[in-house]
Amino acid sequence: MKRSNVKHISELLQGFYDENPELRQKLMEARVLRAWGEVLGPATVRATRNLYVKNGVLYASVNSSVLRNELWLNRERLKKILNEYAGMDVVRDVIIR
Repeated sequence: MKRSNVKHISELLQGFYDENPELRQKLMEARVLRAWGEVLGPATVRATRNLYVKNGVLYASVNSSVLRNELWLNRERLKKILNEYAGMDVVRDVIIR
């Protein structure tokens, strides 16, 4: 017996995300948080105390003042890299504390 209504899983997920844009946004925010460690490396992850996204703003608390200054100076580049990793514009601004 042959199935006539077969869909690929990517089509089903795309339809699900189209119907639930807030869920897609949260998934992309989780990707950005995961990308923080992959893009910046383990030393930055160890120095980061608190990392979250709220209303399109990425907040990061960093222990090291040297690292904080370096991230602050490169925040536009960092924003671009994290958004590319997520596949959409998730981060509008980066606040380093």
